[in-house]
Amino acid sequence: MRIGLLYPTRDRGEDDFAALCRRLDPAPDLDFAYVEGDPDATGQTAAARALGTPARLTAAADRLPATPDVVSWACSSCSFTHGLDGARDQARALTGHLGVPASSTSLAYLAALERLDAGRVALASVYHPDLTAAFAGFLAEAGVTTVHAVSADAGSDRALAAWDGQRITELAVAAGHEDADAVLVPETALHTTPLLAELEERLGKPVLTATAVTVWDAVGATPAQDGLGTLFSAGPGRRPPSSSAS
Repeated sequence: MRIGLLYPTRDRGEDDFAALCRRLDPAPDLDFAYVEGDPDATGQTAAARALGTPARLTAAADRLPATPDVVSWACSSCSFTHGLDGARDQARALTGHLGVPASSTSLAYLAALERLDAGRVALASVYHPDLTAAFAGFLAEAGVTTVHAVSADAGSDRALAAWDGQRITELAVAAGHEDADAVLVPETALHTTPLLAELEERLGKPVLTATAVTVWDAVGATPAQDGLGTLFSAGPGRRPPSSSAS
């Protein structure tokens, strides 16, 4: 299987995606293509929305080195800031352009929450509070309730890619809440793969990182995998490896 990931910035969290794919059996092939930003966009939310237009995504898809079996827009904020309908439009545009199933990190979160029957979540957000609220709003459109959220307002993805495990763990622990069915860590620049089992042991519930849900949703029918947290130990999902048809 070949996964094509569209990614917002070069040399950030790609190695974490690759590390996760290597731990799967069978291990999928993985290609990246980069989405060109809008130099005129100002502000975190505006920049995220500008980067996620269907035209920019399909142009980036043309730069994949080979036609993938599935493609995903591997950016949380650049999909959820368009709302649920907008995220589905992104996926439909990619499917129409490449002729393969398509999804995004935000849609993958919805698929993962459905798979785990988790309707109440806590957010361990690296974003500004306004962007965190936008993610909570996206989840609410799909019927998911945010019971607690913390916002680190951490700045650039370059800085986030350098976060160590302790800092990521501290954020996740701060977000933990007894009423949440799962804790979400929505940022694909973070290196979370080595922490998946540890975070769940620490919090006592599923912890869904952006990298993990993106890969899980893309591979679709992977057998249960050990050491990668509840989502991968649950085995295949209840639907194909695509959110584009939703």
